[in-house]
Amino acid sequence: MSALETIIIETSQPIKHSVIWLHGLGADGHDFAPIVPELDSPNTRFIFPHAPHKAITMNNGYEMRAWFDLFGLSLQHQQDEAGMRDMQKSIEAIIANEVAQGVSEKNIVLAGFSQGGAMALFTALRYPTRLAGVLALSTYVSLKEKLFEEATAANKNMPILMAHGRFDSIITLDTCLVSRRLLESLDYPLEWHEYPMAHSVCAEEIDDISRFLNKVFRAE
Repeated sequence: MSALETIIIETSQPIKHSVIWLHGLGADGHDFAPIVPELDSPNTRFIFPHAPHKAITMNNGYEMRAWFDLFGLSLQHQQDEAGMRDMQKSIEAIIANEVAQGVSEKNIVLAGFSQGGAMALFTALRYPTRLAGVLALSTYVSLKEKLFEEATAANKNMPILMAHGRFDSIITLDTCLVSRRLLESLDYPLEWHEYPMAHSVCAEEIDDISRFLNKVFRAE
């Protein structure tokens, strides 16, 4: 496991909270860095890792930044379980680095868009110590059939914000709704938002993200 390169933005001192934000397939850590000033989250360190380059089966083996391989975008396609578990360790190493710098796990949010959101959910729901919350944007629960047995009790009450575009043709709303129903059936405290957009982010969503971060960080 090699350490991931990251972009770090600190809003103000002292740092009390951290947000580890995972980009989507083919993007990089720069993708969401520009929205930090809009989030009104003082005393927060935002960490934007760059995923490693991987050959993507769905894209005929073309190499791009990715958290794990993709064989297709429906829940019926094969999933890269080994790749997810390997990347889980890399993300947990970033969490450990934040803890070493004095930020408690209960003040750390995992966030992600699309494939990055799937990786954020995968890691947070299995993390052994309570985290502050998860931002799952335009995404889904991967390896959903294993969640019940692998989910940790420590994060059973962890707040989750799921947000999705009604016109998303990449990860469809129906795909996301399957994940929503799964999380609700397991009694996770889920905050759900839909927006009239495609596979993207909108201003209303950024406002909802800002409110969510302020809420979970106040709950420390």
